[in-house]
Amino acid sequence: MRVLGCCMIFGGCLGLGIWYRCQLNGRIRTLRVLRNILELLAGEVRYGRATLPECCGHIARYLSPPFDNAFLEIGHRMEENTGIPFGEAFRQEMEGVLKELPLKEGDREDFLKFTLQTGFADSQMQLRTLEQGVELLSARQSCLEKENAEKCRMAVGLGAMGGLLLILVLC
Repeated sequence: MRVLGCCMIFGGCLGLGIWYRCQLNGRIRTLRVLRNILELLAGEVRYGRATLPECCGHIARYLSPPFDNAFLEIGHRMEENTGIPFGEAFRQEMEGVLKELPLKEGDREDFLKFTLQTGFADSQMQLRTLEQGVELLSARQSCLEKENAEKCRMAVGLGAMGGLLLILVLC
């Protein structure tokens, strides 16, 4: 019975370390997806000569859930022409989606920063604000990738060592 209890304690602590590693990797994957979304928007503005509201409907087919539904909803809200500015509609829809993802508040704000400056009629200014968002997310992603390898090893190692310490203390 004691051996079984020790195995359960060790497995639980090791599992906690592995879960934390997955959370760290999930944040980097999500930042990569957000960067790709901004690049798709910039590509639509640059080459498709579309406005940002039109771009949302176009790129929804290239995105995976939950982003595809959010972008379709943004496109529909802009087609209804209810008087809500694009930036506000985009921010409202995306905040609901981003709450569910393993991101920090700064990551969300970096992604949504371009919505504060969407009133430009000039496509070059729209492109520049999108590219600034891509640069911010790329910088944060590269910084996290540098730290991530060591943090992941440490998380799993500390989980295992914590489990062994608990076993030694309790036995």
